[in-house]
Amino acid sequence: MPDWLGRRLQGGWPLADILLEVCVDGPEGLRAAIAGGAGRVELCAALPLGGLTPSEGLMQAAGRTGMACLAMIRPRAGDFIYTAAEVAVMRADIRAARRAGLVGVVFGASRADGRLDGAVLAALLDEARGLDVTLHRAIDLCPDIPEAVDLAVALGFRRILSSGGAQTAPEGVAMLAAMMVRAGGCIIMPGAGVTVESLPALARLPLREVHASCGVPVPAGARETAFGFQPASQRQTDSACVAALKAALAGLAQPPKD
Repeated sequence: MPDWLGRRLQGGWPLADILLEVCVDGPEGLRAAIAGGAGRVELCAALPLGGLTPSEGLMQAAGRTGMACLAMIRPRAGDFIYTAAEVAVMRADIRAARRAGLVGVVFGASRADGRLDGAVLAALLDEARGLDVTLHRAIDLCPDIPEAVDLAVALGFRRILSSGGAQTAPEGVAMLAAMMVRAGGCIIMPGAGVTVESLPALARLPLREVHASCGVPVPAGARETAFGFQPASQRQTDSACVAALKAALAGLAQPPKD
């Protein structure tokens, strides 16, 4: 038996299929994710800003596809410290996701000191009762990530999207490993910088799900960029990239042929 496979089995986790979640911010991205074989979609607006709440129209379009889709619930760019008015908007957006037939939502909330805001999260979880709920990368800004994992688990999140407190998941692999041990049945889903090329850095984690954009550069219009209508660096979800990453993940669930 190869050494790496022995270590994985000794760690107490079986070889199994790894779900690929792809984040998209428009109908073309949604179609590409589905065509490439994504296991689930995170539906957003404005991916260059880390993802904001998608329009209700996009939610409804996603709901009609039959694909498992979770909507990002984030009313603005910037930090995750929300006012009562912003929380009210977030609750309304969760209701919109439910009306659209989406299976779940993704959100986070922070206190001024960087810790998770348990009170706001509990209110949002109450609104999302019955939906599949992910805690997003607000956890990566926490001063004590293991403590934040404990709170997220206690609140009842099904999964946590994280880069292990680093800029990218491959850089945060040690913390991700610690989070996975601590989280028990709650899924720790690595995200940020996950590509076919970077996957080997994550290969020895007990992966159950991973999150990626699977985007490729596309030309940006000079006038649109000059007027501030789009960023100079534009990317679009690509079905071939989705398929390639899915195949690479499937390869992790199979012993290599020696």
